[in-house]
Amino acid sequence: MRIRSLGVIDDAVVELSPGFTAVTGETGAGKTMVVTSLGLLLGGRADPALVRIGAKAAVVEGRITVSEGTAAVVRAQEAGAELDDGALLISRTVSAEGRSRAHLGGRSVPVGMLTELADDLVAVHGQTDQQGLLKLSRQRGALDRYAGDAVAGPLAKYQAAYRRLRAVSTELDTIVTRARERAQEADLLRFGLDEIAAVEPRAGEDAELSSEAERLGHAEALAAAASAAHAALAGNPEDPEGVDATTLVGGANRALDAVRSHDPALSALADRIGEIGILLSDVAGELAGYADDLDADPLRLAAVEERRAALTQLTRKYGADIDEVLAWAEQGSARLLELDGDDDRIDELTAERDGLRGELGTLAKALTDARAEAASRFAEAVTEELASLAMPHARVSFDIRHTDDPDGVELDGRTVAYGPSGVDEVELLLAPHPGAPPRPIAKGASGGELSRVMLAVEVVFAGTDPVPTYLFDEVDAGVGGKAAVEIGRRLAKLARSAQVVVVTHLPQVAAFADRQLLVEKTNDGTVTRSGVTVLEGEDRIRELSRMLAGQEDSETARAHAEELLATARADA
Repeated sequence: MRIRSLGVIDDAVVELSPGFTAVTGETGAGKTMVVTSLGLLLGGRADPALVRIGAKAAVVEGRITVSEGTAAVVRAQEAGAELDDGALLISRTVSAEGRSRAHLGGRSVPVGMLTELADDLVAVHGQTDQQGLLKLSRQRGALDRYAGDAVAGPLAKYQAAYRRLRAVSTELDTIVTRARERAQEADLLRFGLDEIAAVEPRAGEDAELSSEAERLGHAEALAAAASAAHAALAGNPEDPEGVDATTLVGGANRALDAVRSHDPALSALADRIGEIGILLSDVAGELAGYADDLDADPLRLAAVEERRAALTQLTRKYGADIDEVLAWAEQGSARLLELDGDDDRIDELTAERDGLRGELGTLAKALTDARAEAASRFAEAVTEELASLAMPHARVSFDIRHTDDPDGVELDGRTVAYGPSGVDEVELLLAPHPGAPPRPIAKGASGGELSRVMLAVEVVFAGTDPVPTYLFDEVDAGVGGKAAVEIGRRLAKLARSAQVVVVTHLPQVAAFADRQLLVEKTNDGTVTRSGVTVLEGEDRIRELSRMLAGQEDSETARAHAEELLATARADA
């Protein structure tokens, strides 16, 4: 990491080696800024108070070696990040005004992206910042990995049944929802078809009735007009002297008929006048019949209007005219047949869902039993570790509990909630001394105790939890003597399977480190690039002597420091 303008650090580079790295230095020298810097790289809160006075922004840049295909790498690449020779480059900038920017693999990303990667890259255990196994989901996942095949087998069977149940439930919900909609549609169709069937309309009936209503409504006027027209064409019997069109045309025809043989043209006109006379006679006859047949029947008119009103009710809902209403009825009948086919499928899926829930309950019981057995072994192992970490009376246990849910699965006579990992809510509990009730580890331990519990847990889970780096801030708080040596020994043990970084005040812990870094201030109170150094040989003995006795040149302290290093190397 390169750290600039963060707290007391002006500009410094911290190189963390594989294995166990101890970070030491005088109180206030800036050791905790190493933890803070790593926290910023992992998406921690950007506090503008961290920016060094007089600087515009604090900047932390990190280069993290990663393996292709790991969850963190896949997620980073999905966000557009690129690896740099097998390493992931991360940077975080915090301005004095509180603004924050993050870059991942050469791409600008939201700070939340760094938080997503954090759990798969580094587990931080500090006095005020506990991650990793404090999360219930991580506790259950770690327990499952610790249990190995004993849980992996039942879990795989459970998850297969769970996926099938989810698929069946989703399909059933979709069909039921659609069936409800289809039932509503069918009800509307049945209502419409019944309404149309009750009226029994005929094709074109509305047009026919419209014409009849128009004729019946004006019957008297029509009859009078027809009689007047007939009189004009054929004469009025009541007026023998009246002149009518038929008489006049007949006179014209007779006048031409006498001379038509003298001129073909006049003969043709005479023929046409003859045709007119015939046509007038025909029309006059039809007018007489029309007037006789026309019936101004008010009862018939009322019946016609009532029928038209019934047809209008249909055309308001189902079509512009009766022909469209009949077409709607034909299509509706066909659609109604389509809407009656889901009941059998619903019955099949319901039966399969109920069967899968029963099967899931059986598999969940086997999974719970396997976890309970592994949890007992885990608790015993962690409790044994704590005895060597100045917590001889502490006891660790697991609480495996279930939540009632009426829509869940049956388990030991209860209906409980279930999820993709089973029905178990797994929580690690701690009783720090005899008589104390077991409580969640985040609440049942003091700051110093919590770090040691986390250390014991990580040692037990070494090799089962995929996090490649562990950072402990003052894991040795409140500890000294033999317990401090044991803490160092256990950190070294954890470092065999992961990278371990420890900020410590204890020489007994630092002596077990594969590499020791010293953080020093300059005379003006800052930490510069040269202020973080790797201690080797005589320099490391001097620092251990200072940590032991506060005096780098004390012969007694030097002897003790050499003895600590020798003990640690012998354990290695």
